[in-house]
Amino acid sequence: MTTITLSTITCPSCGHCATELMPTASFQSSYECKGCGSVLRPVAGRDCVFCSYGDIPCPPVQAERAASAKAGTCCGGCGG
Repeated sequence: MTTITLSTITCPSCGHCATELMPTASFQSSYECKGCGSVLRPVAGRDCVFCSYGDIPCPPVQAERAASAKAGTCCGGCGG
């Protein structure tokens, strides 16, 4: 599996988009919008701003999903 380390994060307040490098070994719990200065925090049920507002989930979640797929279990997104 190739880990994707760039994600385009979109601010829910102003709609500003920025492509950012994600940390590879941890979750990012806050992000300051470069458009309006709002500090983004993960939405309920998520640990990371990239998983909440980005177009690509963070590397730890990518790895978790890949491991689940190899084990033949669902990633949890469909409830199955």
